[in-house]
Amino acid sequence: MIIVIQCTDQVGLVASITKVMAREQLNIVSMREHVDQAQNRFFMRLEVSHESDPEHLERKLRDILPANPIVHINPLPQKRVVVMVTKEYHCLADILIRNYYGTLGATVMAVIGNHAVLEDICKRFDMPFYAVSHENISKPEFEEKIATIIDQYDPDYIVLAKFMRILSPALVEKFPMRIINIHHSFLPAFIGANPYKKAFERGVKLIGATAHFVSNELDEGPIIAQQIISVNHSYTVADMVKAGKEIETAVLATALKLVFEDRVFVYKNKTVVFD
Repeated sequence: MIIVIQCTDQVGLVASITKVMAREQLNIVSMREHVDQAQNRFFMRLEVSHESDPEHLERKLRDILPANPIVHINPLPQKRVVVMVTKEYHCLADILIRNYYGTLGATVMAVIGNHAVLEDICKRFDMPFYAVSHENISKPEFEEKIATIIDQYDPDYIVLAKFMRILSPALVEKFPMRIINIHHSFLPAFIGANPYKKAFERGVKLIGATAHFVSNELDEGPIIAQQIISVNHSYTVADMVKAGKEIETAVLATALKLVFEDRVFVYKNKTVVFD
């Protein structure tokens, strides 16, 4: 069972929490904690080896925590996921393979694409695919169709696996801090479209990828994971794109593992990650 806690910091929190675990006969297998001193904010993730009634345990914890804590108790950590795509296959293929072999840490319920290009690969994995075109339709109508499909599956998270459309604030607010995007740049550099072209024109020596939660500010949501690789003067834009696809796949896989294992805490526009 996994327990995650976020609250205002105060003296004796760790001792108080572990006393609750002991009284409830819960053996602590793993415990990570962090204090953001600038924000006076406390973060903790516990893994315990025995089961307990989640509602009862949450009440006990809230009794000893400061006011307005965030407490999540997740005895069944397998998450439900809907994936959204456009035309690029590399991130989706990795997700589908991990899902097929049970190593994703979540269950992919469906894939939604604004083009039908990736329907075939979904059929190969017996994965429901919904083609929702953004053409000849208003953005509110387009997103309403998407939201209707998502609601059918009641996912814990929505993964934008190279979904190349900007979501409206209305859709983002419907799923707060539950939409995960992979951006083909080491943010905050080269926000928006065509980052590899921008990187090439700038003559950078490093390129990267960033997985982040989606917020209303383009490519500025809380960052979950990042990675970089070296490039040099011999790389063309096409070379950067090819190398970038590998790193995008790896960074998204890392980020999803962290999120699905409840290792990521969001506070304001930053994250605490217990990797």
